[in-house]
Amino acid sequence: MNKSAFNHRPVHWLPYTDKEVIEKARKVNMHELEDYSWENKEFKVSVVQDVQSTFVIDLFYRLYKSDTENQKLTIILPNPYAAVYENLAELCNKYGVSCRNLNVFFLNEWADDMGNIAPLDYTASYGRIFQKYFYNGLNPELRPKESNIHYFTNENVEHYSDLIDEVGEGGADVCYSSIGWSGRIASIEPEGEFICESMEDYLKQTTRIVSNHMISIAEDSLLGLFASSGDLAAVPPKSATVGPRDIAHARDHIELQYKTSLDKAVSWQRMVSRLMLFGPVAMEVPASILRMYKGTCYIHEAVAAQFKGKPDMPEEVFSYLKK
Repeated sequence: MNKSAFNHRPVHWLPYTDKEVIEKARKVNMHELEDYSWENKEFKVSVVQDVQSTFVIDLFYRLYKSDTENQKLTIILPNPYAAVYENLAELCNKYGVSCRNLNVFFLNEWADDMGNIAPLDYTASYGRIFQKYFYNGLNPELRPKESNIHYFTNENVEHYSDLIDEVGEGGADVCYSSIGWSGRIASIEPEGEFICESMEDYLKQTTRIVSNHMISIAEDSLLGLFASSGDLAAVPPKSATVGPRDIAHARDHIELQYKTSLDKAVSWQRMVSRLMLFGPVAMEVPASILRMYKGTCYIHEAVAAQFKGKPDMPEEVFSYLKK
């Protein structure tokens, strides 16, 4: 059977289009990383069976230590993680773990086309999810002060990064994240408001209102927050987001990659995870900056799976169809 060569360039509006790097990333075997080294020796990758349970275990242990050692704990959280927050609250209640020392910040929050940040009574508000499933789920005597929960607001967005540094005494103790389809971390997109001349300047940038990338809008339209229906118009066009400085200042990082279809056969994170880990550290893949800092990237087995294309049609079948 003769095969015609068909090569094409990636569509121009993709954030990352280097074909050589993309092809190399596709071929990476995520299960053979024991000897792989990243920019920071304290950055690690771990392939696990259940990423969200790993999230619960990691954060619960930090809450337990904060309680028993009576130490402040400042964290930056992703969303939406209703099940994680619900389980965390249940564990704290069951074992009497006090969250009195906890200070919470968020990676991002929705904003409208005029840059107004979504209030907590907005159904899809990320802050609302945390408030409902974790804060309100805790027994009252185990809750932190309400003033310790720093939701994004129109009033604090411009100095939110300074608040993190102030409360966290130089930065958060840990930043949890999950790479977006566009390569974003939080709502730090690969195009738009954060792009600048150098990585040095990039890493100094702080919180702001940004436009959501079209890929991110498509991704978020599949969330349960928007009825998992691809309703692009339902997704707010902008977000309030932490900046690269907040990622850089965090003392530890936990990256969570687990997003698949229910049967685990489909994962839009499978490719962008590889670009983040094995492409260059670049503004075109914002989450790649995690490799510069201490942290662990937990990857679900299905996201770590090798790429599998459809097998070639058997020669006899192809010949029969040509008749």
